[in-house]
Amino acid sequence: MKIATFIHNGERKVGIVNSELNYVECFKLAPAVANLGGLAILELLVEGEELPELGAKIEFSDIKLEAPIPRPRRNIFCAGKNYLEHVKEVAHSGLGSGTTSSTAAPDAPIIFSKVPESVIAAGAPILRHAHLTSQVDYEAELAVIIGIGGREISQDDAMKHVWGYTIINDVSARDLQKRHQQWHLAKSLDSFCPMGPWLVSKDELDVSDTTIKCWVNSELRQNASTSQFIFDIPSLIATISAGITLYPGDIIATGTPSGVGMGFKPPKFLQSGDRVRIEINGIGYLENRVA
Repeated sequence: MKIATFIHNGERKVGIVNSELNYVECFKLAPAVANLGGLAILELLVEGEELPELGAKIEFSDIKLEAPIPRPRRNIFCAGKNYLEHVKEVAHSGLGSGTTSSTAAPDAPIIFSKVPESVIAAGAPILRHAHLTSQVDYEAELAVIIGIGGREISQDDAMKHVWGYTIINDVSARDLQKRHQQWHLAKSLDSFCPMGPWLVSKDELDVSDTTIKCWVNSELRQNASTSQFIFDIPSLIATISAGITLYPGDIIATGTPSGVGMGFKPPKFLQSGDRVRIEINGIGYLENRVA
């Protein structure tokens, strides 16, 4: 199942995307409920409730996609340095934050967060924030959508708590990341979390070996598989939930592979007009231009 949030005739609506990806069947929802986006449908599914009646079939040409969860209820959890080759490129670049330049895999997951206000939709502009940063970078990531909440979730049970997935671009200001050491400011600027194009239920892709690719304009920059995770999805869920209760609709970005802009010599940071396209098998693509 693919659940999309979109604007049609000036109103926010939620629907199921058909298998050919050319129309959505719109749920009949009260405006206040539809305002929650895909989160409204996710909560009904998790609670075992019947889904709302489906109404009109609306062609994609007649809608404007929004982020599938336009306003997450709290910060997006993010895993840092979860691919070994990315760990190495960060160390060699000299632009990573922190005091270590180690090329070794971390001993435990590195978890940070991005504020909900950073979320934007496929097609929305990534702001340059030129008054703050000259080193805007991209990070293609698979994001996990929590279905059943819980605390102290074991690795063995973790996948039972996953509803599905989406794509996130963990946009980062590398100079702010280095200056402030902590990553929150550098990764939470307005528009620094493109998300979409929709939510995809976990039965539609094999996350043990799913391909992630990222192009900047026509250049393929990132090309890896989730099989290369240092810490797999159950490990991330167990780590975060050890002392933090997870709730339906929580989002966990699983880290980016090598090929980010700071890893090149010289670095290839994003410039105004650049187009970033991320594709993940089983989900689709997320594309945004830099304003």
